[in-house]
Amino acid sequence: MSPEAGRVDLSVRLGSLTLANPVLCASGTFGYGIEEAEAARRLGAIVTKTVTRESRAGNPPPRIVETPAGMLNSIGLQNVGVVRFVAEKLPALRDIGVPIVVSIGGRSAEDFEAVVERLEDAPGVAAYEVNISCPNVKEGGIEFCQVPSAAAELISRVRKKTMRPVWAKLSPNVTSIGHLGRACEEAGADALTAINTFVGMAVDLERRRPRLPGVTGGLSGPAIRPLALARVRELKRNVSIPIVGVGGIVSGRDALEFLLVGARAVQVGTAHFLRPDQGRIVIEEIDRFLADRSIPSVESWIGTLEEG
Repeated sequence: MSPEAGRVDLSVRLGSLTLANPVLCASGTFGYGIEEAEAARRLGAIVTKTVTRESRAGNPPPRIVETPAGMLNSIGLQNVGVVRFVAEKLPALRDIGVPIVVSIGGRSAEDFEAVVERLEDAPGVAAYEVNISCPNVKEGGIEFCQVPSAAAELISRVRKKTMRPVWAKLSPNVTSIGHLGRACEEAGADALTAINTFVGMAVDLERRRPRLPGVTGGLSGPAIRPLALARVRELKRNVSIPIVGVGGIVSGRDALEFLLVGARAVQVGTAHFLRPDQGRIVIEEIDRFLADRSIPSVESWIGTLEEG
C-alpha cells in the first residue's frame, strides 16, 4: 500500500546542512527571497540574488527576451550591495524561517573576500553560493568560470575566510565541467551548483539589431534541461561533494530526473517568473510521485539511476 501524500520523508543532507526538502530557488529568479515570503517558507532553502561588495545598477534595459522554451536574461547582477543587504534584507529573510544561502559575486577575488568578511558577523547565513559563472558580467567572470585554476584560486580564498559551507556555482560554457568541478572541490568547495545559464543571443529582424543591448545573455528555461542534466551526470562522475542541480526545472518530474542522476537538491529558476510559488508545486509533485510508488524518502531515490 502506498504511503499517503505528505508522508514521504523529503528531507535531504547537503554536506553539513539538513534541508526539509530538496527544492530551492535559483539565485536571481526569486528576488532576495523576501518578496514572496509565503512561497519561500515552503522551500528547502532560499538562495538570494547575488550580492556584491558595492551596489550595482545592472545592465541597461531591456534585460529579458523570451525564446522558444526559455528566455534570455542580461540583468548584470543588480543589487543593493552587501552593507545594505545585511542591514535591510537579511533580518526579514531570517524571519521566514528557512536556511539562507547568500549568493556572492564580484569583479575580483578581493571583492568576493570583502563580501564574505562583511557577512561573517551576520547571523542566519547557512552557506555561501559563490557565483563564478555569470555570463552577463564583463569583468572577471570569464576567467573565473572558464579556467579551472582561476576558479580554484577564488574558492580557496573564500574558503579561508569562513567556516560556513561554500558552494561553487558553475558555468556550462566550458570545455569540461568535470575538470572545473574537481578543481573547485580540491580548493575546498563543500558543494557544487550546476548549472548557470548558457550564453545565447536573439536578434530583431526588422531593426537588424540584437534584442539585448549587451548582444548576448544567459539562456535558461526548459530548453536547457537536457543539457543541464548531462552536466550534472558528468560532475557526479568526477567529484564526491554534493551537487545542486539547476536548469529548466518546472515540475516535480523534472526535479526527480536531476535527483535520480545524483543531485542531492535542485533549484527552480525561470519557472518562478511565471508563477512565484512554482517551487511549492514542484515539492508537492515530488511527494506525490514517491508516495504513489511506495518510496519512503527522497534519499532512497537520489543517485539510483541505472545505466547500461
